[in-house]
Amino acid sequence: MLLLGPPVLLFALITWQVVADGPLVGLDERLSRELVHPDRASELLADLGNVQVALPVLVTALAYVAWRGRATGMDRWWLPPAAGALAMVLVPVLVAPLKEWTDRPGTPAVPPAVGYYPSGHTATAVVAYGAATLLLLPLLRSPAVRRVFLAACAVLVAGASFGLVRRGYHWPLDVAASWCLGAVLLICLRLSLSRSSRRTSAGTPSRRTGPS
Repeated sequence: MLLLGPPVLLFALITWQVVADGPLVGLDERLSRELVHPDRASELLADLGNVQVALPVLVTALAYVAWRGRATGMDRWWLPPAAGALAMVLVPVLVAPLKEWTDRPGTPAVPPAVGYYPSGHTATAVVAYGAATLLLLPLLRSPAVRRVFLAACAVLVAGASFGLVRRGYHWPLDVAASWCLGAVLLICLRLSLSRSSRRTSAGTPSRRTGPS
């Protein structure tokens, strides 16, 4: 549970600065002016955080994990995919009221509007790609393949985050806050998966195999 402390505290600090228009906001706006350069490449990278792109990746992982667990007769095979799905559902549940409350305007690169904090696209990318990776890692026997999956997840999240800032869709702090929010959800998911794994390894009999 100690792992939850740093992202929660950092998210609270960033949110306080955004709401209070603190010094970090001035630095954030200057950094944005240096980074913003709308082009086709940045737009394509930003699209990695779209629900239409990220959600199918997660759904595919959920379906495979559910099929694999059921096929091998794992007890409570439905729990890991259900936990992954819940983490994704919580993204809009948490992000939408925060956008309404903070009421942060967008960058000069987008039409005048409010509700840009935190970045929903970043949170979607972090949780969708991160949850898919966490669910699939226990099924991968090769350490090299696991490293490839972890690297791919990091590249996808980093690409979406950079694209959102580069295109001007979000301020850097919007993205950083969503990293924290996504990290909290993924840590909770990891703890849930570990608890489920411990129960299974403790010898809980499967309905398919009967008593041991």
